[in-house]
Amino acid sequence: MSLLSYAKALNRALADALEADPAVCVFGEDVGAGMAGLTFGLQDRFGRDRVVDLPLSEQAFTSLALGAALCGRRPVVEFQIPSLLFLVFEQIANQAHKISLMTGGQAAAPITYVVPGSGSREGWAGQHSDHPYSLFAHVGVKTVVPATPTDAYGLLASAIRDPDPVVFFAPSAAMSVREDVTRELEAVPLGAARVHREGTDVTVVAVGHLVHTALAVAAELAEEVSIEVFDPRTLYPFDWPALSLSLAKTRRLVVIDDSNRSCGIGAEVVASAAQESRLIAPPRRITRPDGAVLPFALALDRALQPNAEQLRQAVRAVAKEHG
Repeated sequence: MSLLSYAKALNRALADALEADPAVCVFGEDVGAGMAGLTFGLQDRFGRDRVVDLPLSEQAFTSLALGAALCGRRPVVEFQIPSLLFLVFEQIANQAHKISLMTGGQAAAPITYVVPGSGSREGWAGQHSDHPYSLFAHVGVKTVVPATPTDAYGLLASAIRDPDPVVFFAPSAAMSVREDVTRELEAVPLGAARVHREGTDVTVVAVGHLVHTALAVAAELAEEVSIEVFDPRTLYPFDWPALSLSLAKTRRLVVIDDSNRSCGIGAEVVASAAQESRLIAPPRRITRPDGAVLPFALALDRALQPNAEQLRQAVRAVAKEHG
């Protein structure tokens, strides 16, 4: 048994991919220094021609990654902050995402875009604290948000092997999570959800680091409400059959989602569940507010984020409904 951190899991998954496949390469800023943890030590091990430090022009090296992928490489692109994804959205959503379909499968773009530290950090303010995973799920780009170190390893391994572009969000609030690993690390298939805790009264769908908040609340309220903690892991494609099975048992739903309220993944989960499942209580969603921009002041930053107290209130509210 060994203790594995989330950051180390990402580093190990990338190292294993570079070792296994000479087509895998890394592009980004400061990747040689490994400042974000993802690439730590990898340039010394695999060389500057595979772990490539590039100038501060995200649009340039994101386009470079697409060209490399079309020539047979499997690039991993690291972004130091999540807001940079807005800058390169066109290259990802309109070019890499569509190239296979628009060429009838004659071309492929097996690129993995990784943000090792997405969402709020300690006072990083408005332009560094976004969590825009709903945006990529909306346009149909494969989108993953792991909650645990083993899932981080497994989903990154699968993302790098996938023939399509994948956007990989590693939540800042999960980067310090550690997990006891008792078995060999394995790939986790994209599109497969995970139930972290079984329950009978309420299904809580939690995204990314909020899985740990949901587990804590489930343990706290165990004598009061039986909570099933459902982790989608992949937001697109979403594991709707697994969620349907959970809701067939509990018939009550709460979603906790660290993205903005309008058009977020929480809204999609609530809408699909209301349409497809026989719920006996109105579903609830806990998100950032509409149009939230996190301020520099840490207390205000935290006030805009989903939290355990909001989850407690929502779970108690739906649990009281009897249909």
